[in-house]
Amino acid sequence: MIWILFVLIFWGAMWAVNVRLAAGPQTQLTKILVPTLFGITLLVLWEGLVRGFSISPILLPPPSMIAQRFATSLPILWEDFVQTFIKGALSGYFIGCSAAFLTAIAVDRSDFLKRGLLPIGNFVAALPIIGMAPILVMWFGFDWQSKAAVVVIMVFFPMLVNTVAGLNAKDKFQDDLMKTYAASYWQNLLKLKLPAAMPFIFNGLKICTTLALIGAIVAEFFGSPIRGMGFRISTEVGRLSLDMVWAEITVAALAGSAFYGTMALIEKAVTFWHPSQRN
Repeated sequence: MIWILFVLIFWGAMWAVNVRLAAGPQTQLTKILVPTLFGITLLVLWEGLVRGFSISPILLPPPSMIAQRFATSLPILWEDFVQTFIKGALSGYFIGCSAAFLTAIAVDRSDFLKRGLLPIGNFVAALPIIGMAPILVMWFGFDWQSKAAVVVIMVFFPMLVNTVAGLNAKDKFQDDLMKTYAASYWQNLLKLKLPAAMPFIFNGLKICTTLALIGAIVAEFFGSPIRGMGFRISTEVGRLSLDMVWAEITVAALAGSAFYGTMALIEKAVTFWHPSQRN
């Protein structure tokens, strides 16, 4: 009962502080402070409710137990991170997004590909990854190559659709002006189409950051060496070691957030001229 009372008081106090900060001047400090305090409040709420209602750690371990397991399992977590994120997710992400970008340029040049490939792409994008993952594991083996192949399939068509939409987002008057200057296709692409498409391209890149990590983890459920986030999660669930499962989920969440944030920073540096990036 003491834990529940403490949680309610803490929640009310943090709510008042966050409301006051959110209503004040929007400085860089408040932009960081508001979500940070909100996240800390959720963790305290989680800890207090688990301890106050005596919830079994098998069902839901408290954050303190997860943090302790995280600190004592750093070598294992790092090995799983390298296997899943660096080898599987990142390699598949760069291969899939690069292939999609080059294919989008080919689609932009060819009406046949635009009318024929994009509908097939929508069909392939709708295929369940749970059905494709075991097939790709059988084709490419149990190591990171099969996980990269799954990631390529997951990121290819979202990136392709966004890039094609961006290449078609050019201003009509600017396009006519380029034609009056007798600009070639590649001059038109480099000086008009690609700059106009950059917000769409980065939108696809940001979407694919989360898809890549999800695809690599799901693929590891269907066959993996004795390391990897997906392998560890499925193994520790069978052992009822939920604190380790949550530690792996924490690593995945931090890696995905950092990856997305990196792409957002690159987007801000590249598309600083776009209205969405102006203050």
